[in-house]
Amino acid sequence: MKRLRALLCGAATAALATAGLAAFAAQQASGASADATALSNRWYAAAPYLMPHDNNPPDAGAIMDATGLKAFQLAFILAPNGGGCSPTWDGTSPVSSDTAVASVINAIRAKGGDVSVSIGGYGGTKLGQTCSDAASTAAAYQQVITKYQLKAIDFDLEEPEYENTAAIAHEIGAAKILQQNNPGLYVSVTTAGTADGTGWFGKQMLNEAKSQGFTPNNFSIMPFDGGFNGAAAQTSALTNFNSILQSTFGWDAATAYAHEGFSGMNGRSDTGEYFRQADFQTVLDYATSHHMDRFTFWSLNRDRQCTPPDNNGQTSGTCSSVAQSDWDFAKYSVKFAGVTPPTTTPPTTPPPGGSCTAAAWSSSAVYTAGNTVSYGGHTWKAKWWTQNETPGTTGEWGVWQDLGAC
Repeated sequence: MKRLRALLCGAATAALATAGLAAFAAQQASGASADATALSNRWYAAAPYLMPHDNNPPDAGAIMDATGLKAFQLAFILAPNGGGCSPTWDGTSPVSSDTAVASVINAIRAKGGDVSVSIGGYGGTKLGQTCSDAASTAAAYQQVITKYQLKAIDFDLEEPEYENTAAIAHEIGAAKILQQNNPGLYVSVTTAGTADGTGWFGKQMLNEAKSQGFTPNNFSIMPFDGGFNGAAAQTSALTNFNSILQSTFGWDAATAYAHEGFSGMNGRSDTGEYFRQADFQTVLDYATSHHMDRFTFWSLNRDRQCTPPDNNGQTSGTCSSVAQSDWDFAKYSVKFAGVTPPTTTPPTTPPPGGSCTAAAWSSSAVYTAGNTVSYGGHTWKAKWWTQNETPGTTGEWGVWQDLGAC
């Protein structure tokens, strides 16, 4: 699972500078603002991922203003690229001397928000691989918690680290130590999702947590990049994962759901799966009706429309490759937190069809089975009678079949 975390990562540090940060310059040398106020755990559970260094970082304050979002999951803390047991951003920027990410955090907190920090991810070398034991791994992460005065942290344990039993023992052991040494710390553990819930290595990770007597706020799976197709496949995986949690920890279904989380990918995934707004709504309904603990996604860097909207059938780290308005997907996180996002008016005209030969889709036209239209650079075929149903926005069971890019 690439998740585009290691892709399209350019020199974007300059993009960290946003309006209003000058007021925090005096605080940058020592880290994040000392007057940070913890949010409710529900906000940390709803925090979408944001890369502050790469993939054209968006302005967090603008997202907060547009959507009502209050929490962000900043990614990723890794071991230094040259080796060692000290925390860095993306393997290159030492936490100890960081001022850029601290500025982002301060700007978010100045607007009443907060952050969680995610460690691990798909690419790079993880501290669990380079530190000698759980205690030294925890000490490295404690530097991050202390510098940024964190109230929440995410352990993103996936390939290739979660195939290393010693590294996973270090990470789970470190998570337990941090939980004990930082009372009230919200801890999530995120791992790969499969149709069965999670795979062999994910189950081994859960068994490691059980053997160490560690229970985080939630175990979240990522149901994408594994042959998924829309929301129905994702909710099925979440149901199966709930059964795994029950059998591993001896929980009943309700307790398992209360310790279960969803981490999705908005738009086009690395393997060409599509998760549109309607899919997010379906999974959100599932998560809330089952009283799940977490609902997040990868990533805010991608929560904007590409040009052209389908990005010529490619996956991007900086846009979603589906038709959308900016921050459409962030609003589902806001809803999970229990807040109603501000109302916005969606575009009334579809994006251009490019080189498509079929007639452009019209919201007022009536279509019957077999009719074809162009929309967003793709050709679509109606499965049955329809009117005013936008191609590509109704999920797996929608009326429109995507015939591919024109």
